[in-house]
Amino acid sequence: MKIKIVDGIARISDFASDDIETVINEGRRLCAENLARNVVLEDGKPPPDLTPWINKGVAAETDIAVIGGGIVGCAVARELTRRRARVLVIEKCSDLAEGTTKANNGMIHSGYDPKFGSLKAKLNVLGNAMYDQWAEDLGFKFNRTGSFVCGFNDADREAILKNYENGVKNGVPGIRVLTGDEAREIEPFLSDDITCALWTPTAGYVDPMEVTLRLMESAMRNGAGLLLDCTARGFLFDGADISGVVTDKGVVKCRHVVNAAGLYADEIARLAGDGFYSIHPRRGVLVIFDKQNPCKIKTFSGLAPSDYTKGGGPTMTPDGTMLWGPSAEEVLDKEDVSVDAEGMDFVLDKGYMLLKGLEGPGVINYFSGNRAASFTEDFIICNSEVVKNFTHVAGTQSPAVASAPAIAETAAGLVLERLALDINDGFDPRLPREIPFRETPFEKRGAETIVCRCELVTENEIIAAVKGKIPAKTLDAVKRRTRAGMGRCQGGFCGSKILEILSRELGLDPTEIKVKSGDSQILVSNARRV
Repeated sequence: MKIKIVDGIARISDFASDDIETVINEGRRLCAENLARNVVLEDGKPPPDLTPWINKGVAAETDIAVIGGGIVGCAVARELTRRRARVLVIEKCSDLAEGTTKANNGMIHSGYDPKFGSLKAKLNVLGNAMYDQWAEDLGFKFNRTGSFVCGFNDADREAILKNYENGVKNGVPGIRVLTGDEAREIEPFLSDDITCALWTPTAGYVDPMEVTLRLMESAMRNGAGLLLDCTARGFLFDGADISGVVTDKGVVKCRHVVNAAGLYADEIARLAGDGFYSIHPRRGVLVIFDKQNPCKIKTFSGLAPSDYTKGGGPTMTPDGTMLWGPSAEEVLDKEDVSVDAEGMDFVLDKGYMLLKGLEGPGVINYFSGNRAASFTEDFIICNSEVVKNFTHVAGTQSPAVASAPAIAETAAGLVLERLALDINDGFDPRLPREIPFRETPFEKRGAETIVCRCELVTENEIIAAVKGKIPAKTLDAVKRRTRAGMGRCQGGFCGSKILEILSRELGLDPTEIKVKSGDSQILVSNARRV
């Protein structure tokens, strides 16, 4: 493995594909010792030929192009609509929140874990405090449950005390170290073997997919635009400034670019000529339990964090589903979201260690997602030193969901340093929320056709999702908006009916309906056996 440090950047130019752990550990060591500002894994790929996409002409014109339709990109876009500017989000998938955003446990971390003095620590605590107003304005569910880091022995207590001290320095409100009995008074389902716990009452939970959709709808109501199924391929330059984003739909002319591309932020940065960092994927497995399980926890519980993960643990989502995880494993491929026995065992063993009362219905599904980790283990939020009209919003792994409101304010402030924009006096922060059928009191429910029996989702709700401001065009997109298919049967009963509704409302043949972005058609033929 060859490492060369140039201008504070360590470039790792060749390594064996099975040596990724060594490379990652060496990168972390270099950054920790301040020998390198960041580590770049050079792939040696030649720059892409943009001619075929440029020849498609102008796809759109905007002031600010935000690349990436996850929770961070949509939060930044909404924040920018507070100014008089045309804002456009460019997302490569057919729906929002299809990357890292959809595959995390939605925890609004209190901020005890990030290294004191880091950007993560600052924005985590600030972002957490902003969630009450966000939830009120945008109408999404937010449960401020509090969280535990649990210990079973003296070594665990020592780790918990270190986290307590770090949390105090970071300014985490209400942080305390409790005995096991004091912790069980708050959360009765904690194991009787737990002897001590770190308690942070400001931690909470959201559905990150719901938050993302509400952010983008709010942004669009305030004038922002959205291009889905649109992949950024490169950039056009006018001297040293970007004049347009080249996409597979044509050129998006713009005055400024915000790079919020998550796992692919490093690749977008390289295309812009400012690739001073790398993003390496860190996979996390999550496990979903049936709502009927009698273990009804109210809080999060986990073990003392390791060097690069808060460790995950059992949680309860705002919709009442018990969710365990995530794990943390370095992987080579950014698209590798497979689940293996080791990842499952890690999540389940930890959950069974921490909780009691786990009887009855068990696991109904499991999945994984990849965090967008930087080698410095910190957020990279800054204006480019190379390209005047380019802002990096990268390395947004956990706790990026918790930090999202503060990340958005910070990124918007950076854009305003480079682009003078007047205040938008017509900005409306509020977005009305329609109460779903399942939350409507029984006596107030009208006559409806129930499609998803597990989650009580009606046909009219699914039609509304398909025809919404950000239309649901796949089964997963319907699921993200309505919860249809998220219950015990996982779409076994309602999936075919949802496919039928999508086909009818979109005017597509059933064989064209997909589960998600990419080649994920459900049916291969219309032929029927007689």
